[in-house]
Amino acid sequence: MSNKKDKAGAACPCGKGAFAACCGRFISGAEVPATAELLMRSRYSAYALRDEAYLRATWFPDTLPEEELTGETDVSWIGLDIKKQTHVAGSDEATVEFVARFKVGGKAHRMHEVSNFVRQPDAQGTPRWYYVDGEFPGDR
Repeated sequence: MSNKKDKAGAACPCGKGAFAACCGRFISGAEVPATAELLMRSRYSAYALRDEAYLRATWFPDTLPEEELTGETDVSWIGLDIKKQTHVAGSDEATVEFVARFKVGGKAHRMHEVSNFVRQPDAQGTPRWYYVDGEFPGDR
């Protein structure tokens, strides 16, 4: 797998532009995503790049699983479609509905999720969004 720095001029895995100007600025730590949707996109890109540290840093500590998040080496993330973001102005909670496309062993799959996010200050007092958990609409 190529180094994250090699991706700087490449298209962002989330499909929204060049990596450096899109999700790269968040994954590198240069900026904090201002919305739950931007965090969702950067987390998708982190999965595509197998960036375990970023995924853990952006997961709400109370719901963070102990197991490795990027351990499946045969998964290839191939596309992200944001369906809807719900955030009431002034609220510290939001949801993002998305469909992520990926391949495992050459076979295409889709994951449809409604993710829950919360905004809280980090250790330095900077407000930031965190992924809490998600529901799969087809499982309801």
